Amino acid sequence: MLGWELPPHNSGGLGVACLNLSKALAKMGADIDFVVPYESDHHFDYMNVLSATHVDPLFRYGGASNGSYESKNIEKQIFPEANCEGLVSIRDIQKNYIRFVERYLMQFKPDVVHAHDWLTYEAGILAKKNFGIPLVAHVHATEFDRGGENGGNPLIHQIEYEGLLWADKIIAVSEATKRIIVEKYGIPADKIDVAYNGFNIPDDDYQYDGSSYQYLEGLKSKGYTVVSTVGRFTLQKGLAHMMRAAARAISIHPKMVFLFAGDGEQREELMRMSAELGISSNVIFTGFIRGKQLRDIYSISDVFVMSSVSEPFGLTALEAAHHGNALIITKQSGVGEVLRSIVRYDFWDEDKLASALVNIAESPALTEILKGGIRREYARISWDDVAKKCLEVYDEVSRNRRNRF
Repeated sequence: MLGWELPPHNSGGLGVACLNLSKALAKMGADIDFVVPYESDHHFDYMNVLSATHVDPLFRYGGASNGSYESKNIEKQIFPEANCEGLVSIRDIQKNYIRFVERYLMQFKPDVVHAHDWLTYEAGILAKKNFGIPLVAHVHATEFDRGGENGGNPLIHQIEYEGLLWADKIIAVSEATKRIIVEKYGIPADKIDVAYNGFNIPDDDYQYDGSSYQYLEGLKSKGYTVVSTVGRFTLQKGLAHMMRAAARAISIHPKMVFLFAGDGEQREELMRMSAELGISSNVIFTGFIRGKQLRDIYSISDVFVMSSVSEPFGLTALEAAHHGNALIITKQSGVGEVLRSIVRYDFWDEDKLASALVNIAESPALTEILKGGIRREYARISWDDVAKKCLEVYDEVSRNRRNRF
């Protein structure tokens, strides 16, 4: 396994997906060495975690990174300015990552190399090209998702394209992602299998602590509806559209409060928008959160909105559903392919989002119907199903390799 993050050092859903998939694969008998680009004490009894560099986890995207993927910051680090010469760039980290994988493969010969997203594709290509090991490329997101349909970083597009070309098989997290790979990169559809991300109900002893959110609990006792969204504050997430929809919804139904959980390059812009729209008293920015704090946000919320312009899957929607949220999701989000008891809208349709928010806030019956349906649906989604699909892919690429020789 070639990955870029694992919890607790994850900035988003990629690390969560890699961890849960690895756990499910190990349960089915897979023996996994998982390579990360930083040094940390990951201790899992079901797989070996190997550190490719001595870099601190906070700097896995380069010395100037804040720990999350932002296309503009990545571009600055790939093409650093003169005053940034002393910083380690993401390309330096990737080169060291590739060298580590090369040294590893000189000693060990895994059956398959499974590479997660563009950050690890060059190392995967080396494994296929120089050592003849079957390569599976797992696409959790493309640069077309992160940078817009015709935007993004050209170097990242090139790395993605080469990785997908060299891969023996590609796993996409949704049919929408598969379409992008076929239409934008010209990859044959029969080379791509779809494996939706899973969700395993946590077996820990988490309990919501209402004392952390006394202000919001007070608002709820007065009839307020709490609406949340979680993610990186980037253009990909469509948060400006959501903010304008929030203003329209509040103008009709004032008893709403919106939680924007996360951080990113649009943070100041969104804060200004909330003030200019006159709804700053109804909007709370939590900053970047994870773990129990994130689950507390889900627990206090009544409605979860995924406003993404392009979201390959969207694990946060399943997490929110588990904590009893009604879901409003854009038609451009892959998780909507496996859920039915949701409200869907086009990311640009601010009027429809505002209308959906008001309808849910004013109709307890509708809210209960959505929550009840979603509970039944997400409970059927399992990482075991994803692991079974991966094992089928591993068998296929290994069999094809044997036939070639």
